[in-house]
Amino acid sequence: MSSEAFSHVNTWVFDLDNTLYPPEARLFDLIEVRMTNWVMESVGVTRAEADRLRLHYWQTHGTTLAGLMREHNVDPAPYLEDVHDISMDSLTPDPQLAARIRALPGRRIVYTNGCAPYAERVLAARGLSGLFDAVYGVEHAGFLPKPERAAFDRVFALDALIPQVAAMFEDEPRNLAVPHAMGMRTVHVAPTRADAPHVQFHTSDLSSFLDSLLK
Repeated sequence: MSSEAFSHVNTWVFDLDNTLYPPEARLFDLIEVRMTNWVMESVGVTRAEADRLRLHYWQTHGTTLAGLMREHNVDPAPYLEDVHDISMDSLTPDPQLAARIRALPGRRIVYTNGCAPYAERVLAARGLSGLFDAVYGVEHAGFLPKPERAAFDRVFALDALIPQVAAMFEDEPRNLAVPHAMGMRTVHVAPTRADAPHVQFHTSDLSSFLDSLLK
């Protein structure tokens, strides 16, 4: 792959979960257990029904939190604190990835549907602290989730980001649709490529992909 396709990019936007650490860490599995428990307790349903509702929330509203807020008026602050209170023991530092992120020209930011304090913990466990000019969580989007256009608009306005000179790295294909429509370069980071017109590039190895851009 030629680095020419990214030669104009001066802002690099990275999702967090399963993007800045490999899916094999299975960190999000721990979060999902806590999310299911939260749905069970806040809505008063069985685990099976909570799992069904979580799928419904994800498909309809973008995230479990968005569904709980819109359908059950749940306060997002205690939810975010609780579901992200997990161990980071499965994460290990990645000095090679850190060096390649550090070498990217221009601004580097993290934008996650999780909360910013959780993102900072993940970055620390991966040895990536101090590499990013900004870390944005769902709270910076007014608790609107990716893939909603309004969520991107809020975060990018806060950052003064210019989409036409930016790139987005994401493990969730649907979260790349809006960045693509805005004129960003889009990179799907996952074991297998998603067949979608808004996915311009794919990699199963973020570190190697970044290395190819730096040559």
